[in-house]
Amino acid sequence: MDPDVLVPWFPAWGMNFSKPIESIFSIVSEFNEFRPSNRWLLASFDVIASEVHLWGTWYSLRRNEESGSMVAKTPDAEFLRILAGTHQISRAFERAGLSEGDARAWIISLPEIEIGEGFGEFKIPRDCYSDLCEEGYRIIEQIGGSIIPKRPVPSEEGLEKLGSSAAGSSKEDDLEGRFLAHMALADLR
Repeated sequence: MDPDVLVPWFPAWGMNFSKPIESIFSIVSEFNEFRPSNRWLLASFDVIASEVHLWGTWYSLRRNEESGSMVAKTPDAEFLRILAGTHQISRAFERAGLSEGDARAWIISLPEIEIGEGFGEFKIPRDCYSDLCEEGYRIIEQIGGSIIPKRPVPSEEGLEKLGSSAAGSSKEDDLEGRFLAHMALADLR
C-alpha cells in the first residue's frame, strides 16, 4: 500500500479484556446482548492487519450482500469468513474469531454504505469511525473491557492464526499484502 494514500479509520476498536477469555460462549453471549445489531462483531486481535485490510474485507462483504451471494447468513459471520480466507463458517470462527486465552480483541462495526458497480465508484465517509465511537466505547465498557489506543498492525502471528500459507515467509515482502492475498482466497471458487 502506498504510504502517501490516506485511508479513513475503519469503525474498529481494540480492546483488552479484564482477564484472558476462559469461556468464548460467555463473552460472545454478553457481547451479543449489548451490540445493536449483527453488523457488530468481535474478531481476534492479531488477525486484523490494517485499515486497508478492514476496508477490503468490508468491500467484499458488501459486494456479496448486494449480489445476494453471501455464504454466511449474517453480515458478522460473512465478514469473519472473508477475513479468514475460507468458505467454511466454522473454520472462519476458529481462525478469525476469539479463542480461549485471548486477552485482546477488536470490536468492529460494519457500515451499510452503498458501493455502486465498481470499487472506485464510492467514497468512504471520513466520519465513519468517529460517528460510531460512542457506541463502540459503550459496548467495551458493558462487557468489562478497556480500550486499546492503537490501530491495526500486521504481524506474522496474525497470519499464522489465519492459517495462511504465507505465514513465516522468509521473503522480504509486504506483510500487509500477505493478509490481503489471504483474504482474497475466501471467494475463489
